[in-house]
Amino acid sequence: MNRKRDLLIGAGLVVAFGALWLGQAAVGASAEDTVGFVEAPMFEVDPLWPQPLPNHWTLGSAVGVGVDSRDHVFIVHRGNLVQRTEDGSSSDPPTSECCSPAPPVLEYDPQGNLVNAWGGPSDEYDWPTSNHGITIDHMDNIWIGGNGQDSHILKFTRDGEFIAQYGEVGAEMPNSNTTAHFNRVAKISFDAEANEGYVADGYGGRRVAVIDASTGEFKRFWGAYGNTPDDTRTPPYDPDAPLIDQFRTPVHCAEPTLDGFVYVCDRPNDRIQVFEKDGTYVDEVRIAPRTLGDGSTWDIAFSRDPEQKYMYVADGKNMKVYVMDRAELRILTSFGDGGRQPGMFFAVHSIATDSQGNIFTTETYEGKRVQRFVYTGIGNVPENQGVVWPSGN
Repeated sequence: MNRKRDLLIGAGLVVAFGALWLGQAAVGASAEDTVGFVEAPMFEVDPLWPQPLPNHWTLGSAVGVGVDSRDHVFIVHRGNLVQRTEDGSSSDPPTSECCSPAPPVLEYDPQGNLVNAWGGPSDEYDWPTSNHGITIDHMDNIWIGGNGQDSHILKFTRDGEFIAQYGEVGAEMPNSNTTAHFNRVAKISFDAEANEGYVADGYGGRRVAVIDASTGEFKRFWGAYGNTPDDTRTPPYDPDAPLIDQFRTPVHCAEPTLDGFVYVCDRPNDRIQVFEKDGTYVDEVRIAPRTLGDGSTWDIAFSRDPEQKYMYVADGKNMKVYVMDRAELRILTSFGDGGRQPGMFFAVHSIATDSQGNIFTTETYEGKRVQRFVYTGIGNVPENQGVVWPSGN
C-alpha cells in the first residue's frame, strides 16, 4: 500500500456503454463489447428474503447486522415506528389491527425464517438509549453498542441471555482518552486469534478502542493517522480543504482482517483509514469525497475467501454498496440505487457477509429493512451496476 493515497474515487465512476446493461455481457462477447466492465464478485438481490414477520410486527430503523457460525443473520433495530401510520396496534388505545414494533433483536435462519426475537430494557442491564450496531464474535456471542447518551456496551449469548456490561453508564462525554468508559459506540468487531474487540468509538469519541473480548478491559486506542485522539470541535467537512488529522464523529466501523490490518470508517470525512493492529497508520482512501452531511463510508464487510480479497463498503448517503479490491483500496464496481424496491436502498447503514459469500444489509432512518444479496460468482460487470435484479437464468 502507498501512504496517504488520495484516489478521489466514487464521484468518477461511469459506465462507458450504459446500453450494455440491457442484459449482461453475452457469452463469447467481443473485447469491444466489454469496454467499461470489470471483473468482480457478482450479486443479485433476493426479493423474497426474509420471510414476513409474525404478530403484526414491523421494523424501525435497522442499525446493525451480523452473521453467526451457523449463517444465522441477526439484526438490531430501534422500533421507532411512526405513530400515526405504523404503530396502530400498540397505541393506547389501539387505533388499528396493525402494527407494533418487533423486539429489538431478530434472528433469521439462512432461509429467512424468523427463529428468535429478544432484547430491550431489563433489570439485568442498561439497554442503550439508542441501540446501534450488532456483531457476533468468534464465540457466537452478541455485542451491541449505543449512540444515544450511551457510554457502555452489552454482551449476550446468541439466544439473548445477558453476559456482561462494559463501561460506566451515564459517564460524561466526550472523552476519547479515557479507559473507564466508551463514547457512544457505533460498532464492535473482533479478532478471533487475539481474542480482541475493536470498538468504533464512535458518535461521541474520535477513536478506535481495543478491548479484551473476555473481560472488556481496555488494551489500547488511537485516533486518525495513529494520533492521540483530540475531542476539540472540528469545522464542517470541506471536500476542497486539506484532510484533518483527527477522525470526525461518527467513527462508524473498525474492521480487523486476517492479515493484520484494521480498516476504519471515518464517515463524515468520506475516507477509510488503514492501520496495523497496534494502531500504526498505513494508508487511506477517499470515497465519493464530495459527499457532505452524513458522509460516504458507513460500514465495511470482507469477502469470505482466506485472503479477504474484496471489501464491501456501505454508503448510506449515496444509496449504494461499493465492491473494492481490499489491498489496492480500489473501487471495482458498485450496486444499488435510492428507492424502496428490492435491490434499492434508503440509507444503507450496515453490511455483513455469510460463509457462502452472500451480503446482508440493513437500512436506517425511514429505510427500516434488511436485504439479502446472493453471491453468484466472479464475472464481468459494469463499473456502476445500479439495481442488481435477479437475471432469471
